[in-house]
Amino acid sequence: MTRRKKVQKTKTSEDPIEWAQKAYDQLKENKNIKFKSKLEEQVANLLTNLGVTYEYESCKIPYTIQHHYHPDFILPNHVYLETKGYWDATDRRKIAAVKRDNPDLDLRMVFQAPYNKISKHSKTTYAKWCDKHDIPWCAYHSLPIDWLT
Repeated sequence: MTRRKKVQKTKTSEDPIEWAQKAYDQLKENKNIKFKSKLEEQVANLLTNLGVTYEYESCKIPYTIQHHYHPDFILPNHVYLETKGYWDATDRRKIAAVKRDNPDLDLRMVFQAPYNKISKHSKTTYAKWCDKHDIPWCAYHSLPIDWLT
């Protein structure tokens, strides 16, 4: 003889259809969210269970991390010279940021090989990049005398 367990029904003030619709909507809403960590998922569940609405990573907020630039050479005429052999993307971003944040700075580039391409798959050379960003440049073996005075 098999015994059946009695299932107690809990009484709620909510209509079962309304409850089911609410649960379905909640599942549908959270189904597409891919959280980056288990903690984020737990916080989302907590907020949901508390009835708090939220947006998850729905906007981008720009920020700048403060850095300090140390120019290679500062001449008596307040010309700043930055010398480069190999010039990688990180250094190009740094120089662009320095110029953007200090528009009155007289920064000039001195390259070992100004006609090297910035990457294997680019047609842009170090020299063209400087021209595009209004940064004077030269090759180290032909440093203009008027830069020095």
